[in-house]
Amino acid sequence: MDRKPPWLKIRPPGGETYAELKSILRSRGLHTVCEEARCPNVSECWSGGTATFMLMGDVCTRGCRFCAVKTGKRGTPLDPAEPEKIADAVAQMKLHYVVLTSVDRDDLGDGGAEHFAATIRAIKAAHPEVLVEVLTPDYLGPHLGTLLAGGPDVFAHNIEVVERLTRPFRDPRCSYRKSLDVLAGAKRLRPEQWTKSSIMLGIGESEDELVQSLRDLRAVGVDVVTLGQYLRPSPKHLPVHEYVPPERFAELRVLAESLGFAYVASGPLVRSSYRAGELFLAGVLRAGKRPGELLVAGPTN
Repeated sequence: MDRKPPWLKIRPPGGETYAELKSILRSRGLHTVCEEARCPNVSECWSGGTATFMLMGDVCTRGCRFCAVKTGKRGTPLDPAEPEKIADAVAQMKLHYVVLTSVDRDDLGDGGAEHFAATIRAIKAAHPEVLVEVLTPDYLGPHLGTLLAGGPDVFAHNIEVVERLTRPFRDPRCSYRKSLDVLAGAKRLRPEQWTKSSIMLGIGESEDELVQSLRDLRAVGVDVVTLGQYLRPSPKHLPVHEYVPPERFAELRVLAESLGFAYVASGPLVRSSYRAGELFLAGVLRAGKRPGELLVAGPTN
């Protein structure tokens, strides 16, 4: 399963705009998941006014077997100036929609939740018009409250895979049910909060398992879901089971919409931070729409 089909052929990132924005990031010592996770859509997003910053360094304390980010027992020391550096980069890159994610930092007392909140506040103070989405580790309890107190516009946390495949693909400290609890907790603490999650396909999931995962996400109030193809970052990562064709992703979009999600992005190159989904969220947020106002009533069983 090493030869990619035609619909997954993409040009490597490049061009004058890409080089300029990369220079802005490097000059400030900042990282983006767009680069670290080798996202295939990096040029499109950067040129369209969106980017995903990776907070707290580029070393993750967990070792998920699908992820290209470096791992270690301890992350790098936190840079207390990082929130302001990111706020400055947002202006320099002319961004309209910012996604903040991070490596896992199990070596920090709060997992980095306050650093997340400080970065949200720094962006909002300097650029009130910029929308901020967070894609977070599995914060619960007071750490989740700390992050949400920063005031993100969108809260995202990924279940990543169907429940049966959690153990081979995700770090043993991760849990499918814990991830659902994180998403449920965000809605409980801030009922008006737009929430989002993502599932990778092509790793051996069955349709029944996928449907159950989608139902589980709706049961905890998730508003937006993205479905994309798992791509193996290197030979040391788990292999691809199948390449799901675009027409199947289109069918899955319709299926997910029937379950009541406000928006579904589904395609081979779709990622959790995906420009089409961000454009949708930007539209509803700027229009003052609250979660639930756009949901289509789907099946209840």
